[in-house]
Amino acid sequence: MEIKVVHQIMEWNEDVSDEVKKKLTEKRVCLVNVMGSPGAGKTSLITSVIKQLSETLSIGVIEGDIAGAIDAEKMKALGVPVVQLNTDGACHIEAMSIQHILPDFDLDKLDVIFVENIGNLVCPAEFNIGEDIRIALLSIPEGDDKVEKYPLMFRTTDALVLNKYDMISYFDFDELRVTQNAQAINPDISIFNVSNKSGDGLNSFNAWLRSRIEEKINA
Repeated sequence: MEIKVVHQIMEWNEDVSDEVKKKLTEKRVCLVNVMGSPGAGKTSLITSVIKQLSETLSIGVIEGDIAGAIDAEKMKALGVPVVQLNTDGACHIEAMSIQHILPDFDLDKLDVIFVENIGNLVCPAEFNIGEDIRIALLSIPEGDDKVEKYPLMFRTTDALVLNKYDMISYFDFDELRVTQNAQAINPDISIFNVSNKSGDGLNSFNAWLRSRIEEKINA
């Protein structure tokens, strides 16, 4: 008799992920999964995106944290609907959590929901949550070896944001190493150099993101 443990869990998550995607497709809502290490700048990036894209898109946010609601308060201050998801120790968000949260939003009034996943480069990459777009952040202070150490995160993402790019002159960060490694395992990946502090690179990233969102909601 075959015993399945991890495989079964993953299959179950994939089933729910498909249900979430089907529901959001029916409502013409795009789900964006934002992943990265603690301190990589996920909250700041989402905040910057909201400030630019909210002029033409209706945006909601799901804030994932092990505990607390600090980042959710920042999103609430921007005037967008936000739900705080506390995992109480779990290192990632699963599709069922997204499924349970969706009724808290008026999906008929939204174009896109951003999910700020739990901060790490391992577990979030393994679990689909019904997303249409995956964004991975790698901040300059984290170092240039992360694609080699955590390949799944970068193999499965649509965009890699090299965040805090204004700090690159202060760190021994080999940008070419990162981009070559990322493109070797994911030839279709889009790579953006972004500084939320100076605003450099945000227009280019937001233009790409807007195009992908509109592609989904206008399909």
